[in-house]
Amino acid sequence: MPSLPCFSRRQGLAAVLALAATALTGLAQAQPLTGKTVKLLVGFPAGGGTDAIARVLAESLKDELGATVIVENKPGAGGQLAAQTLKTAAPDGTTLFLSHDHSISILPQVVKTPGFDPAVDFVPVAGFATFVNAFAVSGGTPAKSFNDYVAWVKSAGGGKGAVGVPAPASVPEFLVKVIAEKYKLDLVAAPYRGSAPMMADMLGNQIASGVGSVPDFIENHKSGKLHVVAVLGGTRQPALPDVPTFAELGLAGFEDVPYYGVFAPAGTPKATLDQFSAALAKVLAKPAVHDRLTAMGLTVGHMSGEQLGAREKAYTATWAKIIKATGFVPQ
Repeated sequence: MPSLPCFSRRQGLAAVLALAATALTGLAQAQPLTGKTVKLLVGFPAGGGTDAIARVLAESLKDELGATVIVENKPGAGGQLAAQTLKTAAPDGTTLFLSHDHSISILPQVVKTPGFDPAVDFVPVAGFATFVNAFAVSGGTPAKSFNDYVAWVKSAGGGKGAVGVPAPASVPEFLVKVIAEKYKLDLVAAPYRGSAPMMADMLGNQIASGVGSVPDFIENHKSGKLHVVAVLGGTRQPALPDVPTFAELGLAGFEDVPYYGVFAPAGTPKATLDQFSAALAKVLAKPAVHDRLTAMGLTVGHMSGEQLGAREKAYTATWAKIIKATGFVPQ
């Protein structure tokens, strides 16, 4: 059989190389974050609940993405600084914002010029959990239940008291306003720069009570250093089965639970969003990760970018009504 002409061999080799190049290009397009460094912005200090959650996820995400994943804390103004950082980041998926409801749904409603518009500047990548906020009392108080706390404030403080909140003009602050009105108390919300400094003051008995997420309180509640006495949401939390909801205590209207999600700068390619979302879904399916986040007080479940966007819009609408009812004026 005659051998192939020399030009055919060259053409065949060229075709093979072209196919290989095409395959590699397609792989790079399908896995745009592989081999890169991905920053997860967190809008609160290290040591708080959101920071701890981000670090749990980052550890496993690096394997699924084939990328270096780091947590970068940008504390200040209830996550506002981190959100502003995301807005100006390159839309290539290497800078993402891991946030709960406050920075995305609440801040734009309570700050006149937040410096970002989630609907314009961000795109939802994926959600990974819902959670509830909780009311806790310091170990230095005699209260072991919410009704005990109300009675203690009325007797020991003459009806006056300070309640720590992780950020000004936040869901916890609005909850303090509603509690004060319902129970005829003169409560002042004391804003902190995140849950970590608030927790430090609670553990040091510098402030008698605080409102924050269950992940903020769960470990110190289990150790008896403070007591979670009520939770928001429609049902009791699996991590805190003995703690009643506010609805059980007669304070309805706080059943819509907040969310945790990851957001990217607007204009980030869909292939990049899809790669991260798929990696996050795989991470959440790992029993070790799922169980660890559940123990922190989260209800774990993957949400697509579309589902997270819908969840964010619904939650924003719910709190728009509550914020308006309190008479709050954006600052």
